[in-house]
Amino acid sequence: MSKHIEGFFCKCCGKYHDELPMSYGSPVPDYFYDIPTEEQESRVEMNEDLCIIDDEHFFIRGCIEIPIVDGNEPFIWDVWISLSEANFNKTNDYWEVEGREKELEPMFGWLSTSIPCYPETLNLKTMVHTRSVGVSPFIELEPTSHPLAVEQREGITIERVKLISEELCEGGEQQ
Repeated sequence: MSKHIEGFFCKCCGKYHDELPMSYGSPVPDYFYDIPTEEQESRVEMNEDLCIIDDEHFFIRGCIEIPIVDGNEPFIWDVWISLSEANFNKTNDYWEVEGREKELEPMFGWLSTSIPCYPETLNLKTMVHTRSVGVSPFIELEPTSHPLAVEQREGITIERVKLISEELCEGGEQQ
């Protein structure tokens, strides 16, 4: 998780935090939570970046970057995107290939992470932009009126990042 140098007083827990979290994420695609615990091992194949469920649902982890208009670095939502089997296989084939970002065109996908602090984000349309080996793909949201898409286009303030942190604190989801 990236951190911003500036600390803040959290209205939720009443404590001063030395650093403002600049990224939050989900360890698995939301669909994973629909699988009974006793079936997960047999139905899910995954690592930190790629996930296959039931040999028919294919996911890649990437970053929705939100510019901070009064800051130096973006705020990041670490999310999962579903891809077609063909695009997933192509991505997997190039996973460790230097220069892969020049070989793979942007790919369509569906956002497969329900992001707190927004109206429902599941199944928002995205484009997955491959980056160099070792760097998570950049996730571009379809330019709609959804608040997350608007924030990706227009940016947010440090104050908005603080509000997100406080909201996630209330939900016990701060990472």
